[in-house]
Amino acid sequence: MRKFVSTRNKENVVFSKEAIILGLAKDGGLYTPIDLSDIKIDLNKCLYSNYKELATHILSSIFNDFTREEIKACVAHAYTKSFKTDDITPLTKIGKDFLLELYHGPTSAFKDVALTILPHLLSTAYKSYDKNKKIYILTATSGDTGKAALEAFKNVENTYITVFYPKDGVSEIQEKQMNTTTGNNVDVVSIVGNFDDCQRLVKTIYEDKEIHDNYQNVQLSSANSINIGRLMPQVVYYFKAYSNLVKNRFIKMNDKVNFIVPTGNFGDILAGYIAKLIGCPINKLICASNKNNVLVDFINTGVYDINRQFYTTMSPSMDILISSNLERLLFMLSDFDDKKIKQYMDDLKTKGKYEIDKETLAKLQESFVGIYVNEEECIKAMHQAFHENNRLIDPHTAIAYHASHKYIDKHKNIILATASPFKFSNSVFSSITKTFVKSEIVAMNELSKISKEEIPLNLKNINKLEILHNKTINIDEGRDYVIERIKELND
Repeated sequence: MRKFVSTRNKENVVFSKEAIILGLAKDGGLYTPIDLSDIKIDLNKCLYSNYKELATHILSSIFNDFTREEIKACVAHAYTKSFKTDDITPLTKIGKDFLLELYHGPTSAFKDVALTILPHLLSTAYKSYDKNKKIYILTATSGDTGKAALEAFKNVENTYITVFYPKDGVSEIQEKQMNTTTGNNVDVVSIVGNFDDCQRLVKTIYEDKEIHDNYQNVQLSSANSINIGRLMPQVVYYFKAYSNLVKNRFIKMNDKVNFIVPTGNFGDILAGYIAKLIGCPINKLICASNKNNVLVDFINTGVYDINRQFYTTMSPSMDILISSNLERLLFMLSDFDDKKIKQYMDDLKTKGKYEIDKETLAKLQESFVGIYVNEEECIKAMHQAFHENNRLIDPHTAIAYHASHKYIDKHKNIILATASPFKFSNSVFSSITKTFVKSEIVAMNELSKISKEEIPLNLKNINKLEILHNKTINIDEGRDYVIERIKELND
């Protein structure tokens, strides 16, 4: 069976089922497969597989303590009639490049691809361990994960979820999506602070020994990409996109391609690196960043430094300074040196920065390129995509779209389109019309009129839904809030 170990202590060994249940290691590390060298995905087989078949093949290869039948059932539950298209993640042309459309799920964001399957992986894993604990999922969101997680886990038996999001740090549509979520087991709380504050709160709770010791009838878990069960399903669409290019004769089999990824918490682009490791012919993974360009600076210099101004931008899901999944990548690049990773993370916590060694930096730069896109360029990209290519793209996708124009080599560029443009209607509408309207709802309807595109059903009537969640707390109240919730579940 494949071993998964904590990035901060590789003596902490579990298999994938337990890693999915736990979400985060108690030492604060992220569970990571210690070896994937036995996996080599057959590209010819990919050509003749639909999305569900491909997901079954890839995920059963990675999570090999699940039976193939268990994975097949999880995939069927996740991807049958829950997406707008049976293709799940269609690939379309945009100018000279290609757009991997990841936003056709129930909440119109790429997070749906993984979060529709995570509850099924989690419940299947839990049955194997015959545990009687209630599962309490704590999740921090910069916008899209929150709604996708709430939709995925609402009304799931013996499972409860609290989502923390930064007040004034998400779009109006994202906030309405979360705060109108129905379900008898869901909880939404805004934090006075930014996403990094929310993420720090969740991680601190996971590492809190007192909570683990005092409330043993409750199992903490996560729906963030710190959970390996959230991360790995994203690997599938890299192979799916590649296969589509081959099938449509844009490239020949084994030709390499570039993927341009708008990047915040580093999960989506890390999934691309894992795809590369197990056989997807990827040349470069382009890390496209907004004004909070800590990752671009890191890729270029090897210094990760969060001692900088935090910016609120029109691409809020990327307004992040502490990119959690980078820890997993560094663990893999450093030949699983847990002591080195722990030192990096300790330095980040105490000094706000760390610097990797030259050998690890060289390995990083073999696969990754960082490109920074400012707000003006983001606006220009949305305008250009519509007026030159007749395509609406959201601000996050626009970051990647502009980066694709900056990174040109002999390989085809595939841009990850991570959210529906209607989730960020005001930014998109003002960018392409040079007209500003105050209401996101008005902008959404106007955008539909001028583009002739239909508003996704989950967004169309959002303004008519009842607000069910309206809690706001300060960050220093977070621990007490979580403990009160755990006490209720522990009884």
